[in-house]
Amino acid sequence: MASFETAVTVPSASPALALDGGRSGLSSELKSIGFSALLSLALIFVVEWITRNSLSEAVAFFLDPARPAWTTVSVFLLLFLAIDALLGREEYGFVLLTPLALVPAFISRQKQIFLSDPLYPTDFLFGRQVMELMPVLVRDRPMTAAGIAVGLVLSILGLAWLIRHAWRRFPLLGRRQRLARLAVALPLLGSFYHIMDYNHFSWIRDRLQVIPIMWDQTENYRHNGFAMAFALNLPMANVAAPAGYMQNAIDAIPVKPGAAATAWHDKPDVIVLMSESLFDPTRLPNVTLSPDPMPTIRAMQSGHVFSPEFGGMTANVEFEALTGFSNAFLPYGSIPYQQYIRNPIPSLATFFRGEGYTSRAVHPFQKWFWNRSAVYKSFGFEQFRSEENLPPMEKRGIFASDESLTKEIMRQAEELDQPFFFFTVTLQGHGPYEANRYAQNTIAVEGDLPEADRAALATYAQGVKEADDSLKMLMDWAKTRERETIIVLFGDHLPPLNTVYTSTGFMPDVTAPRKGALPDMMRQHETPLIVWSSKTGPVKDIGTISPAYLSYQIVKASGFEHPYYTGFLGNLFDRYRVLDRYMLVNAAGKGTPGWLQKPSVPPLLRDYRFLQHDMMFGQRYGTDRFFATHDELFPQPEPVL
Repeated sequence: MASFETAVTVPSASPALALDGGRSGLSSELKSIGFSALLSLALIFVVEWITRNSLSEAVAFFLDPARPAWTTVSVFLLLFLAIDALLGREEYGFVLLTPLALVPAFISRQKQIFLSDPLYPTDFLFGRQVMELMPVLVRDRPMTAAGIAVGLVLSILGLAWLIRHAWRRFPLLGRRQRLARLAVALPLLGSFYHIMDYNHFSWIRDRLQVIPIMWDQTENYRHNGFAMAFALNLPMANVAAPAGYMQNAIDAIPVKPGAAATAWHDKPDVIVLMSESLFDPTRLPNVTLSPDPMPTIRAMQSGHVFSPEFGGMTANVEFEALTGFSNAFLPYGSIPYQQYIRNPIPSLATFFRGEGYTSRAVHPFQKWFWNRSAVYKSFGFEQFRSEENLPPMEKRGIFASDESLTKEIMRQAEELDQPFFFFTVTLQGHGPYEANRYAQNTIAVEGDLPEADRAALATYAQGVKEADDSLKMLMDWAKTRERETIIVLFGDHLPPLNTVYTSTGFMPDVTAPRKGALPDMMRQHETPLIVWSSKTGPVKDIGTISPAYLSYQIVKASGFEHPYYTGFLGNLFDRYRVLDRYMLVNAAGKGTPGWLQKPSVPPLLRDYRFLQHDMMFGQRYGTDRFFATHDELFPQPEPVL
């Protein structure tokens, strides 16, 4: 009875106590949220310290109002509050999210040591690249590897204990507290998720200083911080199948029958040169270059390549050239070499190997760059000759000279009896174009230019001249050979000449915009293309084409038929010449901007997208019909019944 009286009379007899208790509860709740905010701040600071490997840069990230450090802290605070409310315990969200933030940050730091790039979401979906780092880490840093192993075991044990301890000891949240936290956190998190689609401009996202810089992932992570940049890359992790993709759709694509195999003595050797930053500098207005830095290229030119990139991102152009697939069908800002090539993919290397060729890639730089070592293996190259296993080469500036690389190509070719396919990426033309790279510049630059721009252009033009001289040397050598030699040369993108472009009036900014009128886009993305035979000379009047058509031109010039490279791509080439994500150009030269955003695309382009998705992300229904030699080299495992 006494307990009943107490239960009935205390609340009504002490309204002041009830009011004080409410104030006390509110104060306690604010203290709890404030403590969560401090934990969020500490966590994000440590993440930035780890990923930047610099205390001062982590501090600068938080002190710079133009960067979203405090936005990130606020998002993590909301996540903490939401998890606490869902699980009913204070600070439990911090316990669960801390390892999920720190472990990727640590992995990102280690990845940058070996591969220069930060961690992408796709690295978790396809862990081969990360796992391949482990033997390197163990060999080069055994003590670090041992420390990681011990630390991993201790961390797992410590985390398990902490999760159990927190569940038992951390304060419980009442029903009203949980509902209040969820009512605030979930709508705000949902709103933030909605504005994170970088394909569409968001005024709120812009005000929060979250600026997607998808074309430059280093700057993307530097500006936005690890957590925010990682989140911006999440849409790239899962490339959705295009509507209508299924086996019946692939089976419905017509296939031309392949031609009979060619005898060995009729098979030409094939050398493909992707020349770094090769561009015709005489296209720059209001300046005169003398003498012509590229007489051989000009005389032998077959057309132009419409590069999907500007000033960089060589690997994306290379991806199109070797596979016959298009970047237009991939998420904007993605880099297939780093994000999607995790399994064998059909390429020119697998095609030529199927014809009995030696397929070899040559590049006088380190093999980890652009993840080429793993990618070339997935493409079917038998060997990749990189800086690590090439003989020492003469340098022009800090880069291997085109002349030295060309002599190495000829040396390797002379060692082979059977037909070969060489894919070579030059290096000398790489920027920046410092004034004193060459002892002597033989190309005079005339025009009203600032002295720094004149010096940079003179350096670049000298590099073009030496690339032209090296091409002539290679062609002269090829003419002396008994076996026909096909030489294909193209530039990967325009050079990063910076203010040279604005000083000459070539374009209004130092970089080309992604979108624009067709004449402007052509001028800002065209690089020279040569398709040449030692027996018949250059192929003329190819026009301006996307890099994805290079495989068609190479296979065709070599005298082969192939159901995809000459069959399907040949049909596509008859209709369309440029397939950029923002511009489609047909065979008549008419451009269609924004073609991918239209409700539907022409059936041939739809099939093209189907085939690309099928081979890169799908079930590979078309392997046997379109890429038989690839299927022979990389047979798919039998399905488990």
